[in-house]
Amino acid sequence: MTRKPRYLWLADQLRTPILRGEMPPGTRLPSRTRLARTYRVSEQISRTALRLLVTEGLVEARPGSGYYVRDVPDVFRLCRTDATSGSGLGRLSREPFGTEQEIGEHPINERLRMREGEPVYRTTSRGLAEGRPLTLHRSWEPASLTVGTLRTPFDSAPEVGLLERLASAGYPVDRVVEEVGVRVLRDSEAALLDSAPGITVLVVERTHFSGDRPVETSDLIGSADQCRLLYKLTLARPRPRGRA
Repeated sequence: MTRKPRYLWLADQLRTPILRGEMPPGTRLPSRTRLARTYRVSEQISRTALRLLVTEGLVEARPGSGYYVRDVPDVFRLCRTDATSGSGLGRLSREPFGTEQEIGEHPINERLRMREGEPVYRTTSRGLAEGRPLTLHRSWEPASLTVGTLRTPFDSAPEVGLLERLASAGYPVDRVVEEVGVRVLRDSEAALLDSAPGITVLVVERTHFSGDRPVETSDLIGSADQCRLLYKLTLARPRPRGRA
């Protein structure tokens, strides 16, 4: 049997009492030196074990102070459904930032199947929990679809949703594709989320189609610690046996 690396073994010794509630949030963990002496390991091993617990979200490092057991963060479920294409923000409140026209760039051009140099409308909003930003939503749509009409994101009434607006412009949405992944938070996104660049975030790339044409694409970016995606999908009922 392969022997478990010592840093994993040490992380287990610390993780177990944390998960059992024996070390409540705010508890200061022993220093790297003290851990090394207590468990008879090197300081490199104790440092690696503590960093692993930080990565798992159980412990936080406070510069100049040490390592502490983290508070359990509230979890917000973002509903994804095949019935509507709303914000899906659940208990989060939406804070709009407005719409701007810009020249589309890669990879947005690729997702919208647009040529280089074509303009898009970019709309930005945030999802707030008790006034604190938790999610960032950015959407892009080809300006050519609604330019010169009263159905652009600039001209449409706030209460008119995306699907209704595009349908009235002659592009009824009949298909939605989502791709979910994780990546690090970028500088421009971190500024809007009042967070630090480089942390791990959950990203939902959603694209709306009218027939085979993509008419809007968006990124929903949320804290990996606090955001969960809740999918509600409708399944066709199986026909009873014996019926044609």
